[in-house]
Amino acid sequence: MIRNRTFSLSLSLSLFVLSLGSCKKSAPEYVDPYQTITNVSYGSDPSEIMDLYLPTSRNADSTKLLVLIHGGAWTEGDKADFNIYLPVLKQRLPGWAFANINYRLATTIANHFPTQENDMKLAVNFLLDNSNNYQFSKKFVFLGASAGAHMAVLQAYKNNNPHIEAVVDFYGPSDMKALYDSAAPGSINQVGLQILMNGTPSQNPGLYQSSSPINFISSQTPPTLILHGSEDAIVPVSESVSLAHQLQLAGIPGELDIYPNVGHEIWPDPIMNDAFDKIGNFIKTYVH
Repeated sequence: MIRNRTFSLSLSLSLFVLSLGSCKKSAPEYVDPYQTITNVSYGSDPSEIMDLYLPTSRNADSTKLLVLIHGGAWTEGDKADFNIYLPVLKQRLPGWAFANINYRLATTIANHFPTQENDMKLAVNFLLDNSNNYQFSKKFVFLGASAGAHMAVLQAYKNNNPHIEAVVDFYGPSDMKALYDSAAPGSINQVGLQILMNGTPSQNPGLYQSSSPINFISSQTPPTLILHGSEDAIVPVSESVSLAHQLQLAGIPGELDIYPNVGHEIWPDPIMNDAFDKIGNFIKTYVH
């Protein structure tokens, strides 16, 4: 349960909720009242593009925006990864606009961090600058998964942007050095972080520090919903537990939900359905 100005922890597994597919079958026929604009450029690089989903009945005063950031270990993935969930989000957040963002992916020779952080800044500035043109308000919520959650939370915390009113974190890293240290030596996780950070924590300590959302919690940090699987072998659940603890110490409202017996990314439909219910309720509680 979300409580104002506190951070609650729950072990969540709804055994009785309907699956996403069942919801679609039992719900009334849904006509999508949205205008879709794909591959909108927010920067000069071909990867700096986004898709916009805009309610046909909208205005710049009251239409709020949910920004989606895909995962993929900062080296792969695409905004299309979120497409399957857009109908679910639209139903839980009727009247909202959505921006689904691509960004430059890290390789062994290019686009090391903070390239991805800088892309998020560009995207936010583009959306703010064009909010009147597209007719949505400057009330934003960020939602990311895995590496996308890391970038969503970092953007929401580090820049103290008053337009980001809440953030939803699906199993994202919060402490990059701790994430590196928790991985087996020479594992794909460690190698991936070395590619992203262009080195190890001992070789590049400042970047590991400056890319860790847990280091940027302040009184201005927006309410945060964290969702994580207890058996996550890619991003340990300790990353979310540590983040939630620091948010609680800072008096930031929010919720940590740990789903038992699930790992990273692939969650059964009933759990995903429960997670989206929590997202809808959380956002409606904190964004007005």
